[in-house]
Amino acid sequence: MIAVIAKSILHNIGVLLVSLLVAYLGAYADSLLGIASFASVVARIAGCSLLALGFFVRTWAAVHFYQHGLRVVSLRPQAVLITSGPYRFSRNPLYLGGNVFMFFGAALLLGSVTALAITALHLPLIDRFIRREEVQLEQEFGEAFVNYAKRTRRWL
Repeated sequence: MIAVIAKSILHNIGVLLVSLLVAYLGAYADSLLGIASFASVVARIAGCSLLALGFFVRTWAAVHFYQHGLRVVSLRPQAVLITSGPYRFSRNPLYLGGNVFMFFGAALLLGSVTALAITALHLPLIDRFIRREEVQLEQEFGEAFVNYAKRTRRWL
């Protein structure tokens, strides 16, 4: 179990670094465009809180994936439908933790308007990707996925 947790943490350090890089590039773009930073103590506290929450949610979700012998990043449909742990609350805790909480958190931490815009603009693309994945999951797991989708929200 310790190896699974360590693997999950290491995997999500990469996601954390990517979210910070996007926010940094957004802040750099802000400076080139003359957009003022909205950095403040409140924004930084909110940003750090969202980063921590996102890291926790993603790590918890990754632990469940690795416990079932699945890969977090896979181009092929998964062989197991996970409905426990964070998957009881959201059908997509990996996306929620990373693409929402961590990316918004990093943007708030650095006070970047551009990073906030990039994060907000990419969410419809992620949602479209998720809907495509859900079609595959329904084909793979049938009624089990349909019942799961009825009782568990896509995001929150």
